[in-house]
Amino acid sequence: MDASAGQPRGRLKVFLGMAAGAGKTYRMLLEGHAELQAGRDVAVGLLETHGRAETARLAEGLPAVSRRSVRYRGTVLEEMDLPAILSRAPELCLIDELAHTNAPGTEHRKRYEDVEDVLAAGIDVLSTLNVQHLESLNDHITELSGVRVRETIPDAILGRADEVVLIDLTPEALLERLRAGRIYPLERIDAALNNFFRIENLAALREVALRQVAEEVGAKRLTTELVGSREESLAADAPQAVGERLMALVEPYPRAQRLVRRAWRSAQRLGAELDLLWVKAPGQELSDDEQRSLSALRQLASVLGARLLEEESDDLAAAVVDVACRRGTTYILLGHSRPAHGLARLRLPLPQRLMQSLPGVDVRIVADRTRRPNGDRP
Repeated sequence: MDASAGQPRGRLKVFLGMAAGAGKTYRMLLEGHAELQAGRDVAVGLLETHGRAETARLAEGLPAVSRRSVRYRGTVLEEMDLPAILSRAPELCLIDELAHTNAPGTEHRKRYEDVEDVLAAGIDVLSTLNVQHLESLNDHITELSGVRVRETIPDAILGRADEVVLIDLTPEALLERLRAGRIYPLERIDAALNNFFRIENLAALREVALRQVAEEVGAKRLTTELVGSREESLAADAPQAVGERLMALVEPYPRAQRLVRRAWRSAQRLGAELDLLWVKAPGQELSDDEQRSLSALRQLASVLGARLLEEESDDLAAAVVDVACRRGTTYILLGHSRPAHGLARLRLPLPQRLMQSLPGVDVRIVADRTRRPNGDRP
């Protein structure tokens, strides 16, 4: 659904928290009331109270767009009514849980895609997100908590937000809310305390959330400074600085996704572009499992905004060197190599070959933290 020609894009403000119950939705509703009292046309597009009485009470007095019913496999599900929101066209729309997956039969698979349509229509949006739903953090959150988060969003969605507000809360305060029944019903509290809501998990998640917001602020500051520097350089007709460019070497195996996410995080910190390179042997045929892994890599690359390159060669190092020279690569990241067999054991290892052939390029081996001797989690 495209906005009309010349329609200014709406502004996105995201309330980011470390876990459920941190107060993101509550803060979003408070701001909605403030905007309504200031005279703006405000509407709640989608609100998830999760049975929390305080949240439901705070929503009272805010105009809301009714949900619509979607039938799926004999079950009727309630989802946000995107066409009704666009028809209602408020100045500001409150849309909870940015990472939500919609029921089949709606306009988009993910709620953040719905939000993109709302923004394109010139409507400002307030939304909420837990840090563990960021795609690039998926493996890291699993390592911290032992829980694999299934609903994720591309980090670029948060990066494009006009404002990110961290709802910070100490782990102790969050646990007090949980034990008081203010996050989950009483029958779910013990299970939560023994799983995701362990205090060491919450402390780690809080640190991740703080770092994420710091990086977002830093990235926006860096972008502003680079734009200014570029304009000044163009005015002076001076040559431009060369940016960093990362390349991660991947293969069609499930563990490659972990390397890709780590590489993307590194690229974000450096403000760099990311290429993924798979060098396949001439005539190589993939098994069904490898085909699925390759499809998953392509999808992950698309979600993160990386470029997946496929080259065919019987000399891995030579192919990597060739592509790195063509792409202007400054960093190469690779995982641990599988044990060499036969005559391959006599060859110089790949990292050393790359360092010899690319003296100006940093080569980094990314550790697989799941293979630590003390267990699956640090």
